[in-house]
Amino acid sequence: MKDQEEDELPLATSRLARNNQLQELPYNELSRLARLRTLNLHNNHINSEGLPDEAFESLQLLQYIYLANNKRWDLRSQNHHGASPRIRYPEQFEVLLEKVLVPWSHLKVQRRISVPRRTVLRSETQVSTLEVKEAKKKMLTVAPQFLPSTLRIVDLAANRLTCVYPLTFGHKSGLRSVYMHNNQLNNTGLPFDVFNGSDAVSTLILSSNRLTYVPQNLPHALVRLHLQNNFISRVPKGALSSQWRLRELYLQNNNLSSEGLDSSTFSRLKSLEYLDLSNNNLTQVPAGLPANIVILHLGRNSLNFLPPECLSRVKGLQYLLLQGNALTAAGVHPDAFSHLRSLHTLHLYNNRLERIPQGLPRRVRSLMLLHNQITWVGLHDFAGTYALVELNLSYNRLYSARIHRLAFRKLRRLETLDISANHLTLLPAGLPSSLQVLNLQKNQINSLSPELLANLTMLKELHLAHNRLRIGSISPGTWQELYGLKLLDLSYNELSYVPPDLPESLEYLYLQHNRIVVIMAEAFLTTPNIRVITLRSNRLLAANVSDKAFADLKLLEVVDTMGNPEPISISLLQAGRWTHTQMGT
Repeated sequence: MKDQEEDELPLATSRLARNNQLQELPYNELSRLARLRTLNLHNNHINSEGLPDEAFESLQLLQYIYLANNKRWDLRSQNHHGASPRIRYPEQFEVLLEKVLVPWSHLKVQRRISVPRRTVLRSETQVSTLEVKEAKKKMLTVAPQFLPSTLRIVDLAANRLTCVYPLTFGHKSGLRSVYMHNNQLNNTGLPFDVFNGSDAVSTLILSSNRLTYVPQNLPHALVRLHLQNNFISRVPKGALSSQWRLRELYLQNNNLSSEGLDSSTFSRLKSLEYLDLSNNNLTQVPAGLPANIVILHLGRNSLNFLPPECLSRVKGLQYLLLQGNALTAAGVHPDAFSHLRSLHTLHLYNNRLERIPQGLPRRVRSLMLLHNQITWVGLHDFAGTYALVELNLSYNRLYSARIHRLAFRKLRRLETLDISANHLTLLPAGLPSSLQVLNLQKNQINSLSPELLANLTMLKELHLAHNRLRIGSISPGTWQELYGLKLLDLSYNELSYVPPDLPESLEYLYLQHNRIVVIMAEAFLTTPNIRVITLRSNRLLAANVSDKAFADLKLLEVVDTMGNPEPISISLLQAGRWTHTQMGT
């Protein structure tokens, strides 16, 4: 801020924004701005000493104050945008911002710094706590004690706050949003009466602090409450009993255990629609969940059992995310999902399922079962999931012989099927004609026949990369009913030339990393609409590539021939003119 600019600030200023290197609040200048409504001081170097208690007393019309990210150095925590902090000067090694020892591996140095021999690094990676008191003077560690009662939004995020006062946020009837994420607040630094008289607060962000339990006496009007990335291990009884308007509650990435919750923890949150409890230590689904929840995140916990009534109350649930737990098929009761008549997305990936769980929701549209231990798919496993649109069975232990030939017979709306990264040697039989995307890469498929692709007239993408296909194992007529196929991925197989009679509708053909030694003149005769052909890393020599193969491909945009034994020159016909491209080694 330039002195001349400060001296000439008009008295009628209603918005003041700064993004400089201020170390203290320009109190004398601000005291004249009685009409100021917006004060933006984020990304400065304002510290607690530079923010006197009387700083805002004259700003009786102030509605919006932004003091986020006011800190000079930060060796350990992330900055306001999540990026790792950096040390800019050698002398910063002698400043620690906390009474902790900072791991050497956390310090990202922009330029090489030689550490003096007198510097002692304890236990191989630690820096001593030198000049801590001086360092604390250079950061915002304490919230302003008094803020104007007219405020509507307060942003104090990404500082080093350890303490908030009762009148920082209290007794402000118009206050709507408070942002205090990425600070160092613990429960002691957050007084019980911190929001007294501020009953209209609807958004409260306290994520990435040091809270060990959910604060009590929170505003009754809360709609969004962010408490993720703390150290919360429990929710005190009654802490959430008055927030009946709360719609979104974020508690992920904490230390919550089932013992830290009880049946009344969430029961009074009648408006709750979004609850994220992922990445905690829960061993069971919380009891007393409110009926209006639409999205429930329980991923990355320690759940190993879903009893019949655990989800009976949440009848309006649409998204249930249970990935990254320890669920087995026997641990999922057949009636666990019986009340979830609105559920359309179910994530069960990264569990310990050895087969398809019984009693899947009848109206589920997206079912994620990847990264389990499923070894077989039976006749009736999907008999009741007639609405299924997307099914992912990738990264399991499936063999062709252990997928029943009628396993998918009832899935007449299925559009995407992923069975990649299993042990299949053949395409599954009885695939539904509604399929649009079929992923079978990273298997051991060694043959293709028209019977297994029959009636797939709506298929647009067929992914067969990383298999064992050879030209002789692709039966004549294999592609004849794939009238709508746009993308065919045959990369990383054992093909010696381009498969014949490819579909006329084809636009993207991936043949990289095969054993192709020749491109004959008729190679793309049946694919006049082709746009992209990748032939990278094959065994092609220039003499074995016919120019006639590409001569009539008017829509061709890319031919990739890099990584072959010698450079290949291909001419592309586009917009009535020849464009010469050469991609080689």
